[in-house]
Amino acid sequence: MRAALDAAATAAAEGEVPVGAVVVLDGRIIATAANTPRSRHDPTAHAEMLAIRGAAAAIGGDRLSDCDLWVTLEPCAMCAGAIAHARIARLYYGASDPKGGAVEHGPRLFAQPTVHHRPEVYGGIGEGEAAALLRDFFASRR
Repeated sequence: MRAALDAAATAAAEGEVPVGAVVVLDGRIIATAANTPRSRHDPTAHAEMLAIRGAAAAIGGDRLSDCDLWVTLEPCAMCAGAIAHARIARLYYGASDPKGGAVEHGPRLFAQPTVHHRPEVYGGIGEGEAAALLRDFFASRR
C-alpha cells in the first residue's frame, strides 16, 4: 500500500485527485499508476485503470488472475468492472468512498449475480493516510 499512497501523493502534487494504485504479481510490483484524468483529458484515466493496463502490458495478456491490486480509494463502478474483467485475484483498498465507491457502497458490483468474477476484497488498509490525502486535497481547493 505504501507504493499506492506514494502514487496518490504524486497525483495530488500534480493537481489530480489523490488516488494511487499498484498491481502486484508474485510479491513484486509490476505496474504503478496515479490518477491523471485531468492532465490526460481522459475520464477513464483512473489510477486503477492505468495500473491494470500497465500490468496487462507487462505480462503480455489480458487476464491478471494471479495479481493483486492495491488502491488507495474504494474503486468506482468503472474500475470495479475493469477489475472483474481483468480477473484480479485480490483487491486491497484504503479509504471507503460512500459517494462514488462501487465495492462496499453504491452498486456493490461484486455482489451482483451478473458479475462473472469476484476478487477477494480487503478494505481499510492504509485508510487513515489515504483519507487524509483526499481530505487535504479537497480542503485546499475550497
